[in-house]
Amino acid sequence: MMKFRFRRQGADPHRDRIRHDLFAFSKTVEHGFPSQPSALAYDPVLRVMAIGTKAGAVKLYGAPGVELTGLHKETATVTQLHFLPGQGWLLSLLDDNTLHLWEVCQKDGCSHLEETRSFGLPGRPGCSPGITRVTVVLPTSSCAVACLGTEGGAVYFLALPSLVLLEDKTLFPDEVLQSVPDEYRCGKALGPVESIQEHPHDSSRLLIGYSRGLVVLWEQSTRVVQHLFLGSQQLESLAWEQSGKSIISSHSDGGYMVWAVSGAGQKTQQPIMSTIPYGPFPCKAISKILWRTCESGNPFIIFSGGMPRASYGDRHCVSVLQGQTLATLDFTSRVIDFFTVQSPEVAEGGFENPRALVVLVEEELVAIDLQTPGWPTIPAPYLAPLHSSAITCSCHVSNVPLKLWERIISAGEQQSPRLSSAAWPIDGGKNLAQEPTQRGLLLTGHEDGTVRFWDASGVSLKPLYKLGTASIFQTDCEHNDSLTQAGEEEWPPFRKVGCFDPYSDDPRLGVQKIALCKYTAKMVVAGTAGQVLVMELSDEKSEHAVSVATVDLLQDREGFTWKGHDRLAPRNGPLPFAPGFQPSVLVQCVPPAAVTAVTLHSEWNLVAFGTSHGFGLFDYYRRNPVLARYEGGTVVLGTPLERCLGVWVLSSIGACRCTLHPNDSLAMEGPLSRVKSLKKSLRQSFRRIRKSRVSGKKRLNASSPSSKVGTEGAGTATAASRARGAGADAASPRQVQEANAQLAEQAGPPEVEMTPVQRRIEPRSADDSLSGVVRCLYFADTFLRDAAHHGPTMWAGTNSGSVFAYALEVPSQEKFSERAVEAVLGKEIQLMHRAPVVAIAVLDGRGNPLPEPYEVSRDLAKAPDMQGSHSMLISSEEQFKVFTLPKVSAKTKFKLTAHEGCRVRKVALVSLASTGSEERLENCLACLTNLGDIHIFTVPSLRPQVHYGCIRKEDISGIASCVFTKHGQGFYLISPSEFERFSLSARNVTEPLCRLEVARLQDTSCLSNSSMATPKLPQANGTHVPRSPEGQHSPTNSDRSPEEHPAAFSPSSIDSPNSSMENPLDTTGDITVEEVKDFLASSGEVERNLRNASEDEARPTGILIK
Repeated sequence: MMKFRFRRQGADPHRDRIRHDLFAFSKTVEHGFPSQPSALAYDPVLRVMAIGTKAGAVKLYGAPGVELTGLHKETATVTQLHFLPGQGWLLSLLDDNTLHLWEVCQKDGCSHLEETRSFGLPGRPGCSPGITRVTVVLPTSSCAVACLGTEGGAVYFLALPSLVLLEDKTLFPDEVLQSVPDEYRCGKALGPVESIQEHPHDSSRLLIGYSRGLVVLWEQSTRVVQHLFLGSQQLESLAWEQSGKSIISSHSDGGYMVWAVSGAGQKTQQPIMSTIPYGPFPCKAISKILWRTCESGNPFIIFSGGMPRASYGDRHCVSVLQGQTLATLDFTSRVIDFFTVQSPEVAEGGFENPRALVVLVEEELVAIDLQTPGWPTIPAPYLAPLHSSAITCSCHVSNVPLKLWERIISAGEQQSPRLSSAAWPIDGGKNLAQEPTQRGLLLTGHEDGTVRFWDASGVSLKPLYKLGTASIFQTDCEHNDSLTQAGEEEWPPFRKVGCFDPYSDDPRLGVQKIALCKYTAKMVVAGTAGQVLVMELSDEKSEHAVSVATVDLLQDREGFTWKGHDRLAPRNGPLPFAPGFQPSVLVQCVPPAAVTAVTLHSEWNLVAFGTSHGFGLFDYYRRNPVLARYEGGTVVLGTPLERCLGVWVLSSIGACRCTLHPNDSLAMEGPLSRVKSLKKSLRQSFRRIRKSRVSGKKRLNASSPSSKVGTEGAGTATAASRARGAGADAASPRQVQEANAQLAEQAGPPEVEMTPVQRRIEPRSADDSLSGVVRCLYFADTFLRDAAHHGPTMWAGTNSGSVFAYALEVPSQEKFSERAVEAVLGKEIQLMHRAPVVAIAVLDGRGNPLPEPYEVSRDLAKAPDMQGSHSMLISSEEQFKVFTLPKVSAKTKFKLTAHEGCRVRKVALVSLASTGSEERLENCLACLTNLGDIHIFTVPSLRPQVHYGCIRKEDISGIASCVFTKHGQGFYLISPSEFERFSLSARNVTEPLCRLEVARLQDTSCLSNSSMATPKLPQANGTHVPRSPEGQHSPTNSDRSPEEHPAAFSPSSIDSPNSSMENPLDTTGDITVEEVKDFLASSGEVERNLRNASEDEARPTGILIK
């Protein structure tokens, strides 16, 4: 019998096909604002813009849903981007002085962005390499030549799209100096080329500006200098007036000059106008300036910088000047670049009439409507700054009802009456993706106490509504809107623009947990200072007082002193609230520790919440805590069998329960304590040292059965070693090395696998710090007291592996006002390995998760099976375990801790649809580990299906921010401002499918080499991988190297319904001395088992000895 422990069942072709139709992993799109943008470009013909980043990413944006992404092979900052208008070509300049040509290619009816050519400017013999560093790039209007200005003052010309240097056209500064008067030369060099601009109506004439201040009008065909503009200030930027009769230059002293371009005379000594807009005191440089003509009157002069150095040198501004009207747009982060949107074709003598100004700053993108009085902001349908205040939590709501969706949108529109009604100006390309089949809502909680609602149905993450909670409390720093708006006589006339505001008035306002009922529009927002707000959506503004209730989670426990932050003091009296979610009840936890778990059941009018000290149950209909009935103390109800299975079943009291351990001193200090992190670090360091010494002694003396831990979390190497125990003598280090070599040689052919080795898991101490933290809360209508009667229940899981269950007596809806909810007959389940409980779920008689409140009554879901026995799935950090209800006896389990260092971080039950059959749906358990891997299991059998490398294991914040959707998708932060979206479903995929219509002047199909034939799937962080229905990975489509990545198992062999449910997900593990003895003593038996193993395509077993 024991030999079957070594053997896996053969592949099941039918299950393989099902799995292929169900599972496919892909990273599809990045939502939010690109991290660390560094360059901006706009194509007026295609009406698309491009943003480059310091990570080397290039992103194209058009109409909502039109997104293309490329990633340079070199990890270098993109310093400049330039479109070849209408051609679908994009030039990028990196800080390593290389130029790259990107092409919009068509494949399978969709557009993709591919890099086709690269070029590096060769150095000049005998000169410093820096002399050929490119400072300016200008593609000409013919799209046949690109001009390159350099640090040494030379101008080079490149043929497009071949990127071939046209050496005979090179313009060196010596040739320009021949036309400069002697009194201007003074033996000084011209300096780097700062700007090159093509004449609006004559492509052969180039305006070239040098850092020293000299500007020349160069005729390419005759190679002569037609005009000289002898500036005395350091030059920063140049721009043409549309008619070509004037130019404007900006300078380092904060001023700009207007020069006339006349036909007579070669030299122009003085500008016709010179001004310092924010003078007379010293000002900062104007880094860029634009001149746009307007049919209605005065032209627009738009420039960045120029602020008074002493008073406002730290401001990031773009100024818009039209006649006597001046607006100083004040941003909260550094200005990268800006452009105006106008008609691409302007006839000679015509007007540009700019429609919008688009400004890219470090933390957001802002569009200004230039055709509406007051120049209001145009709301952006994408590129929203998710990190306008730091994200502290997130929540996804699927299948939002249309009525709720419209009400949220209406509330959001009423929040911003000053926004422009103009359409988004960047609307190029065509979105080919199908309309979303369901409405998805992504909620993000922020440090400043706000909750933002996002439309996550499609490719573009669009902001819908912002909910603020700070106005309910008396914060340390009150909001003062008068500071954000300039006074009537204030100079400069600042106008705050954009929504990026990383500063929080009070860190206690931070949102920690969110729960939303999509059917009743009820919402719960819980914060850092123990505040729990129950809110309800209202279409009308109101003014009312918020009821306040206090719940003491310590229950007057003696000897405890809270040393953390104070609770937030609520405002007294009626408060005004705008249309949207309005608070009705404030529940304040005592002590005011951060809320760690919250759940809402709107059908029972109950909200449960937990902190590091305990959990409470609140009836928000009657607005009072739920009372519990005492059941006569604590009595052990578990049978000896249940205790052997690692479960203690106790009857308990109270719906408000203290989970604090007597030795848990860290719970006194709160999350904002500086002492806690140091104490915890020192304690963990000494604990690791102590455990490493003890475990080293145990390994050397592991010759008796007593050395094995007989708990749930402790796994032994093989069934044979468990049977033999300590029958063999201890092996020497030499024997260990020889055994390791033999195991490597005799690992078997690739088609044979052995049951992988499991690591021994030490049970955790009961007095670990913060052991009382409540990790999860759950409501369910199930069987708890007996198998004949089901009813409302509440479940709570803690950091110490404890699960508390309460049966609730909830009156009918007609008697809510007459009877109070009561909690009766609690049970307590203690996991022996004491790992933190991450999630709890109850499965009905068919093994399906229970529906949400109101889903069954509104015919939106099938009624759960109440005839068969229910099961309870408990997910801890180390294993998954299914118990039967109401007996709470173990049914099946899966030990994920067979992996070294593998811990569960996020868990969700997902429903995956098959691509082969529309009617086939399969409920699965998806989990994310601390290694960044996602594993999928069947429920309730817990058979592993596939696993994928999703997030780098070093990306701790990304792992902590991950949230799953109910239909097999997910989100995680790849930067403070970006969510990466991924899909686990082969059918439910949200990815950009778009097309850009380009009309190139010549055929460039030969440009793309063979290596570029496949569209680039990696996005800005290089993490995107092609969708694959298999669980195996190659080093090219994973975030970590082969050494870091846990070896992927073969789904074809492990997905079979006959495969073992306790097989860990990897065949790599630590080998102890006992296992080596076992191998030496039973090599013959192992050979027989290998011969009996079925053939498959899995990789050979990897074995490591430490």
